[in-house]
Amino acid sequence: MSPKPPAPAGQGLAWWAACVPVAMGYVPLGAVFGFLFVQAGGQAWLAVLSSVVVYAGASQYMMIPMLAAGLPWGAIALATLVVNLRHVFYGLSLLDRWPAQGWQRWYAVFGLTDETYSVLTTLPAHTPTRHWVAITALNQMWWVLGTALGAWLGALATVPWQGLDFALVALFAVLAVEQWRRRTSAVPMWLALGAYSVAYPLSPANALVLSIAVCVVAAVVWQPKEPVHE
Repeated sequence: MSPKPPAPAGQGLAWWAACVPVAMGYVPLGAVFGFLFVQAGGQAWLAVLSSVVVYAGASQYMMIPMLAAGLPWGAIALATLVVNLRHVFYGLSLLDRWPAQGWQRWYAVFGLTDETYSVLTTLPAHTPTRHWVAITALNQMWWVLGTALGAWLGALATVPWQGLDFALVALFAVLAVEQWRRRTSAVPMWLALGAYSVAYPLSPANALVLSIAVCVVAAVVWQPKEPVHE
């Protein structure tokens, strides 16, 4: 029997291998959230449930002091909506590749995070829909797993977690490198860097919001030229 030919590059394990950097960031970050949630007086099972039902990353961190302060649910929901409003623009940029219908479409909408968006936009255009959904589910699984681990440790004892917050910086650095390697144009990356470089000296506290606004306007105005085929 002749040996099987090797799988072409970009196929086989490549689709789930893209989740490895996310796992390395989501597990410790989810653990920090679960730990802080329990240390603030919340139940461990509620921490895990929030990562299953809410799954909002930064908004879940924001939720801890708001719950501890006794703020009404309406205020927490409104703050979560404002923080996660950027996901609307993520979804709009993926409309032509979104699952057509059914539970896959709804779950893909629910599970779209910054990191998942970054991974999905680096996949080849012909990537099957089931791989899209599987990547989204795997990324959420890492977050839920980290939350459960942190909640369990938080219920047992006080553990120092200093330095684990750097996992988020490292995760975004890896994702940015992957975006750069698969770029079709360097303009978006340089535009983002330039916008933040200008916004930070003007208003350090609002630099991120200002630079995002500049990039959104530039994306609407700037239309890349289509290649001319002779």
